[in-house]
Amino acid sequence: MPGTQGAGEAQASGSGEAGVGESAAGETGAGDAGAGRAGAGKAGAVTPASVAAADTDRFDGWGFDTCVTPSLETMRAWKSSRYRSIGVYYGGRGRGCPDQPELSKDWVSSVYGMGWKVLPVFVGSQSPCVAAEGKRKVMMSDDDPAGQGADEANEAVERARALGMVKGSPLYLDMEAYDQGDSDCAATTLSFIRSWDREVERLGYVSGFYSSADSGVEQLGAERRAGTSDLPSVMWFARWNDQPSVTGEPSLRSQDWSPHLRIHQYAGDVTEEHGGYELSIDRNRVDAPVARIAD
Repeated sequence: MPGTQGAGEAQASGSGEAGVGESAAGETGAGDAGAGRAGAGKAGAVTPASVAAADTDRFDGWGFDTCVTPSLETMRAWKSSRYRSIGVYYGGRGRGCPDQPELSKDWVSSVYGMGWKVLPVFVGSQSPCVAAEGKRKVMMSDDDPAGQGADEANEAVERARALGMVKGSPLYLDMEAYDQGDSDCAATTLSFIRSWDREVERLGYVSGFYSSADSGVEQLGAERRAGTSDLPSVMWFARWNDQPSVTGEPSLRSQDWSPHLRIHQYAGDVTEEHGGYELSIDRNRVDAPVARIAD
């Protein structure tokens, strides 16, 4: 049997995304995983204009992420599972697993052909008050976080293009848990995120954001309520409460990042085996845009 592969960035960085705080609402009925075009919905606080205008592919169902991209053989075997989407750590200097021997344009095209939906995750520079010690070597600059955010957005788009992900694809910025109660640090982090968002969207891609529900997600939720512009269009929140619902998250209003603009990472560092292949994964409930793959 193949060896166990590591789960996502939380495990690799030692941050241990906590499933703390008030529980989210009960499980949504996933049923059979569905995919389709994202509806335009309403503009503004409900559906960001960038997503409403984009030709975006949406997936509604179960997903997993794992630190090292699995082999094609593993992906074929895991078609026997309920999962149909995979989070791929495709770029960024902050990745816990920078070596990705399986990841290539051919791999992306092949898994897409199998019916998998890809969630591209970019782990770039981290907050100056990041909690995980292992991430402190890749903290963003206090001097010019906006410039650094724009530069890394360009890197994210260039890498996505090289893997065959075309315009209209979401690119999820992974910002590991940080002390958003530190006002100076929070302001620096927000400057980076907003600049990253502007540049990703300018280049024709959809800006997404991943973080702990009690740090980055809580901060962006507060910024949304305050009317701050240039926030990512899709929200991927980590709250390990074993309740796979994209609704009921305490740090977000129900109308924010809705409809079809949320992913909930509801469990992490779990081991599963399907078709004789074992992986250590994080579990996700997905109702959000997925990568569009070139023909």
